[in-house]
Amino acid sequence: MELQISEIFLRLLCAMIVGLIIGTEREYTHRPAGMRTHILVALGSCAVMITGELIFAEYKAYGAMPDPARLSAQVITGVGFLGAGTILREGPSVKGLTTAASLWSVACLGIAAGAGYYMVAIAGMIFILVTLTIFEALQKLMLRNRHSFQDYIVDTTDVVSALETVNQLSAECSCELSQIGAQHLVNDSYRLTFRATFGRGNTKSRRTTFFQKVAANSVITSVQVTDEHAAVK
Repeated sequence: MELQISEIFLRLLCAMIVGLIIGTEREYTHRPAGMRTHILVALGSCAVMITGELIFAEYKAYGAMPDPARLSAQVITGVGFLGAGTILREGPSVKGLTTAASLWSVACLGIAAGAGYYMVAIAGMIFILVTLTIFEALQKLMLRNRHSFQDYIVDTTDVVSALETVNQLSAECSCELSQIGAQHLVNDSYRLTFRATFGRGNTKSRRTTFFQKVAANSVITSVQVTDEHAAVK
């Protein structure tokens, strides 16, 4: 059946709404890919699926049997490269994996809208929103009393003394250090990166004490916590 103009606009509108709602949630939480990016991914995927159906309808009249889903199959693979661009490495930590997954999911929902499966697109959008919002709160609640860790970036002029100091302070605050790395900067300065893992029991107070003692040390010129997570050890 040949697609009517009204049907094409309706499918594109559905895809735009899906990208708008999911992208707004990502924008609100200050993620690498926001509202416009998600809208464009959804619209592009929808347009590719519609184009595949139009090509199928056009050439079917000549006896050819092209696959209407062939173009959209390439979108599912290709959008992975876009998602990879949202994954950021800051010191020893990695950010953006959830946003990359949301971009890929929005592309799939755009394909569903482009194929005319509105219920799949809308239901998928609702479940993705539940995953990004409610499940995030549940995850924090479940892991609140578990082990937690912080990723540190420390600049110093004396890397040996800084390492000795950090190790001493970690013993005082009952935390474990891992993923330790050192980088030589300009002007005889160094940058240390490491992860401090705190066990159960008064973790918030020990994290604060550890940070304050590291920052107050004379051999350390600057200290930054790049990420903080709760984790099961």
